[in-house]
Amino acid sequence: PTFLWFSEEIGELAEALAKLARGDGDADNLAEEFADVLAWLATLANITEVDLSKAIHDKYINDGGPPGTK
Repeated sequence: PTFLWFSEEIGELAEALAKLARGDGDADNLAEEFADVLAWLATLANITEVDLSKAIHDKYINDGGPPGTK
């Protein structure tokens, strides 16, 4: 169920971004949706025992990020 909540929040973020692109976005709502996505992502990492801080550091600091981002 946690992944479903995460997926739902991604959909809500997509909707908020689409509204922004159309010129009728709400900055407060957009910020809330980003926060919701991040919170559920962190929850998924926690329940799967992934150290999210370490994973980000290893991928983006130690390894220089994904291909094409240098």
